Order: sequence, then structure tokens, then C-alpha cells
Amino acid sequence: MAMYENTPWCPSGNFRKICCYALILCILVISVPSFSEDRYVVNEPLDQKIGQMIMVGFRGLSVDDRSPIMEDITKRKIGGVILFDYDVPSGSPVRNIKSPDQVTSLVKDMQSASKIPLFIAIDQEGGRVSRLKERFGFPPTVSEQYLGKRNDPEVTKRYAEQAAKTLAGLGINVNFAPVVDLDRNPGNPVIGKLERSFSYDPDIVSRHSTVCIDMLHRHGVLSAIKHFPGHGSSSSDSHKGFVDVTGEWSPDELRPFEAIIQSGRCDMVMTAHIFNAGLDPLWPATLSHGIISGILRDDMGFDGVVVSDDMQMKAIRSFYGLEKAVKMAIDAGCDILVFANNSVFDEDIAARATGVIKKLVATGEIKRERIDESYRRILRLKEKLKR
Repeated sequence: MAMYENTPWCPSGNFRKICCYALILCILVISVPSFSEDRYVVNEPLDQKIGQMIMVGFRGLSVDDRSPIMEDITKRKIGGVILFDYDVPSGSPVRNIKSPDQVTSLVKDMQSASKIPLFIAIDQEGGRVSRLKERFGFPPTVSEQYLGKRNDPEVTKRYAEQAAKTLAGLGINVNFAPVVDLDRNPGNPVIGKLERSFSYDPDIVSRHSTVCIDMLHRHGVLSAIKHFPGHGSSSSDSHKGFVDVTGEWSPDELRPFEAIIQSGRCDMVMTAHIFNAGLDPLWPATLSHGIISGILRDDMGFDGVVVSDDMQMKAIRSFYGLEKAVKMAIDAGCDILVFANNSVFDEDIAARATGVIKKLVATGEIKRERIDESYRRILRLKEKLKR
């Protein structure tokens, strides 16, 4: 190297040292492991891994250090929260949403308390299932049914981008949408009657769902397609009780899920609490290893995050105790268990749920490797939030 030191294009000795230091620093930075790598996952505290598998709803337009949800975030290290505009158990129109500035502040305060980025989730489907309503100062929305009947991807794109911008501006990073259930029963009280489905045609559902997901991704918001393996043909509501779709369900209801997964766009899949003896003769989908690990993971090849529908809905709560439901859902392949606290309200649900999982791991009823599996998927998805 000495023979080149005095040539016009060669850096000086000091400059070369600086370059060397810079190169070493770059190597060190590149060598820092992603927090979803195996060596990170295995060595992290079990409490943290379990906490990341829990998402809860809560009451309050604002939070401080004394708020129960802040204790869940800081002490129990929960992985996410879900926001609502209306408190069903109390019948109160006040829950988490009052105005854009208020929601932005609420989200910021919760995120600042968490070492790992929180999933801040909401059901902003459009139409009747919209938590961010015009009366709170948010843009108007239309239902999926409206968009499906128009069947114009450009119209869908316009509304979807507006929703995505709104969510991103508030700091909300997960939309539990789009609904990809087929509108196979117009009398369905939870899908058809609420105009939550694009169409009875799986190709129309897939096309418009893809547009919605692309717009969310454009603005840094993750999506969760729902409700696997299809809730559109049901004649009853899983919020209110047992739902059996054995005689009505069609394999076509899987097609939008499969299309979106195969396109590489799928962040999360939300399960349905429906029972289908043709797919599993014993368990509803959320608790079914055959449906989640079998059909969704093995057959469709989905290795992303599976999130349960609200575990406090009557379809689960009225038939299975908390411990059994939690164990079955995790064994089935769910990575995140949602306790929305908006069918019933239990301020201690995060503590109870994490306690149940710890006990199940301690007794060997759930393997540590199974917890690591979910933790790895969750962190891998959360890495997208840093980009």
C-alpha cells in the first residue's frame, strides 16, 4: 500500500484510517441480528414471548402510568391493543375514540411505553363496521358490499387509500380488514346483513381485497384478512353463540384466502369461531389444529401470523373455559389471542391469559418451542413496522 500513498487518487493515511473505521462499523451494524432470528428468540424471557401473543381491548380516551392498560404494556409486555368507538358491555358511546388528535395522542402514549412496537389494531372495514366515524371528524366510508357491486378497482382504490392514510396518520398500524368472507347468505346477521362482504363471487372478493391490502401496505399499515375458513354462509352470529356452518359452507370460501396468501400479500389471517364438521368434527376453527395448522398452514403454505377472533365471544366463552380455549387455540396454531373486552369487560384479562399460558408451559402442556414459533412470527411481522 505504501507505494500508492502519494498518488493523486489515493486517500491520505488519516483518511484511510477513517475509511477503515467506517468499514468496521458497517460490518458490525450488518452483523447485528434481526430480533426475529433464532438466537434472539430462544434467549428472550418467556414472559416477554407470552406477552407478545396477547392483544387486548381497554377503556379510556387517554392513558397515564396508572392506567391498567399501561401496566399490561409495561409489566406483562402485551403485543398489541385493539381500539373501539363504542363500549358494548356498558352501553356507553365513549370508549377509545373521540377525535383525530385524541386518538393520535392515545396511540403515541401507548407506543412510547413499549420496548417492542405494539400492534395498534382496529376494525376499519368501511360502512357499518367503521370505528373511525364521521361524527368524530374522520372521512366518510362505504361498505365492502357497495364497492363489490360497483366492481371498479379504481373506486375501491380511492376509498382504500383514504382509509390507509387515515390509519397511518393516527399511528394505527393494523387494520382487521379486509373481510374476505363470501356473501353466500344475504340473511347472515354478522356478514351479509351488515354489508361486510364484497361479493358472493370469490374472484371479485379476491380482486378488491388485494387492492385494499396494497393501499394499506403503501402507507405502512398491516392487514388481517378474515374470517378463516369463511363466515359468509352462516345463519347466526358467533358473538352470540355456537355457529354451525356444516350444511352451508362451500370450499369456494377458501379461495380468497388462498389467492391472497399465494400473492405474497398476506400479513395476518384472523380465524372464525365457526364449527364445520366437514373440516373438523370436534372443534370450531379457532381451536382446530386440522383447520389452522392443516388447511391454512400445510395446505395453503401460510407461515405468517394467525390471530384469533375475539376469544370472549360467546361461541368460545360459553362453551370452553379460559384455560381450555387458550390451550386449544395455541395448539391449533394461533399466534395472537385477542381479548377485545367488548363482549364482556375484564380489566384483568391480560394477567389471567398470560398466567394461563405460563402455567401450561410450566406443566409441559404447551411446549416452549411452540411459544418460540409464535414469537418468531410476531417479531418478523413487527420488523415491517420499522421500515
